[in-house]
Amino acid sequence: MFRIRKIAAVMAAAALAASFTAAGASAQEGDRLDEIMERGYIIVGTEGTYSPNSYHDEDDNLVGFDVEVAALIAKYMGVDVQYMETEWASIFAALDAGQIDMVVNEVGYTDERAEKYDMSEPYAFSRRCILVEGDNEDIKSFEDLAGFTAANESTSIFGQMAQEYGAELDPVNAMAQSISEVLNGRADCTLNYETAFNDYMKEHPEEDVKIVAYADPEPSSYVPVVKGNERLIEAVNDALEQARESGELAEVSKKYFNGLDVTANDGGEAESESEVLTPAETEAAE
Repeated sequence: MFRIRKIAAVMAAAALAASFTAAGASAQEGDRLDEIMERGYIIVGTEGTYSPNSYHDEDDNLVGFDVEVAALIAKYMGVDVQYMETEWASIFAALDAGQIDMVVNEVGYTDERAEKYDMSEPYAFSRRCILVEGDNEDIKSFEDLAGFTAANESTSIFGQMAQEYGAELDPVNAMAQSISEVLNGRADCTLNYETAFNDYMKEHPEEDVKIVAYADPEPSSYVPVVKGNERLIEAVNDALEQARESGELAEVSKKYFNGLDVTANDGGEAESESEVLTPAETEAAE
């Protein structure tokens, strides 16, 4: 058994630089798990600007659902956790460079990511949806996106989905920025998971926005590590399973999602009458 240490959310710059140098060298040398156990902590990449998953509270502490999920992974691996905050556009580059051990930041599954990274079992489930300004009556379904502008990061599953439906992209780096683009008229819509939009609308009731279409529930959160780290991803999966069995994973979800357990795959029907599949998924289904 490894002793559970106090979780550290802020890294000293000198220690961070040293650990990144060692991490980058070892990333090319086999499984990362041995290095993590020897160093005594995991280095987790997360945005820090994506409420309620990873953000700063009013005292500037890094908090959120994914922040606490990472802490639970560390707990059941028997190590500490340290966080590296970075924009979404740079987060996989940090993983590729060996600066971080894993990403815990509502990472969705794509075939492209699965080819490059070992992916954990999913630990949360949600629905993709479309948010527009309150007076927008032109977009009511995913099929309506063609010819409109969506404010999303181009490498995200949401940006890719918008493009597959024929939308033009207004590239942004954070969800709050994407909603600002909708409100100031530079974009017609933005796509994300309903949990993120619901949290935003709860925190900003004065903003005139609405959700107009929902996809079917799907796994929404995986932990990626660099390909070839089978023992590390097995340790992550074991930790997630222990956190699920203990009830801690559900407790963290309810804490950040207004009593909702997004860690349970309960299914449920979308609030849009039409079944939502991307064009690529429709072609595959046929």
